Amino acid sequence: MKAIQVPAKGEPMKLVEIPIPVPAQGQVLLRIEACGVCSGDASTISGAAPEYPRIPGHEVIGIVEQLGDGFTKWEIGQRVGMGYHSGDDHVTGLTMDGGYAEYMVAFEEALILIPDEVSAEEAAPLMCAGETTFSALRNSSARPGDLVAISGIGGLGHLAVQYAKKAGYQTVAISRGVQKENLAKELGAHFYIDSEKEDPAKALKALGGAKVILATAPNAEVISSLVNGLATEGELIIVAGSRERLELSAMDFLKGPHTVKGSFTGKAKEIEAAVRFSVLTDVRPIIEVFPLERASEAYEKMMAAKTRFRAVLSMSAENKAK
Repeated sequence: MKAIQVPAKGEPMKLVEIPIPVPAQGQVLLRIEACGVCSGDASTISGAAPEYPRIPGHEVIGIVEQLGDGFTKWEIGQRVGMGYHSGDDHVTGLTMDGGYAEYMVAFEEALILIPDEVSAEEAAPLMCAGETTFSALRNSSARPGDLVAISGIGGLGHLAVQYAKKAGYQTVAISRGVQKENLAKELGAHFYIDSEKEDPAKALKALGGAKVILATAPNAEVISSLVNGLATEGELIIVAGSRERLELSAMDFLKGPHTVKGSFTGKAKEIEAAVRFSVLTDVRPIIEVFPLERASEAYEKMMAAKTRFRAVLSMSAENKAK
């Protein structure tokens, strides 16, 4: 099979031909249809995997091709998906090979059934980016009618705006510049705050304060400033990975009182709920599709925030590339 492999720590990704893996007990072999390209893949690509060579990719959609011994839950021919958590305490694309390939093995418990209403390419980002934002909002203190702000209208944020609108929240989109205003409103935002023209926290306070602010862009300075836009007992939820330190004082918490917390990607049960909601409410990611051979280009564009808005590798044909 063809695969994109990181040969060793510190080495760039490489297109290789390797044997198709064989599923062990409790596993299936997937013929991969699509795999999302996510910033979480950086751990593998930058050299943090425990073993190399390693195939990245954790937003996987594929067809069950072969069953391992003792396998009972899935049937050959079913279309399934999986995310970051790949079962048996593994991380997809980090501690076991992921979806930048034509085939991969997967543990039974990590898979969910993918409905026919969504294409493989559109379903792939829902396995991580979609589920992460959906679950963060679903598990928040916000209730229908509450003011919810989405900071950052990129790969995560453009999905979060759709989920917030469809869940019945008064939705505010926050981004830099006017270029994303029309798109944000098309996605469902009731209000748009241009952070280049006004202080988002002050603008949110003028609207009555946000019950929940979802921070989807990894900018510690911006995230820290947003706490001042919360309503009483509001929540600032961080879903963007960054090692930068936040600048928050005790008063930032006491004067609310406010809650600042993070929300990480979930497992199969949470992914299934996100996909079900996406299909029911017609939430879809905006994607840019690449063939497997252009995985490095897709990854570089995603990391440079030049993808509109999620990069997806498609295993089907060259003509799906844009």
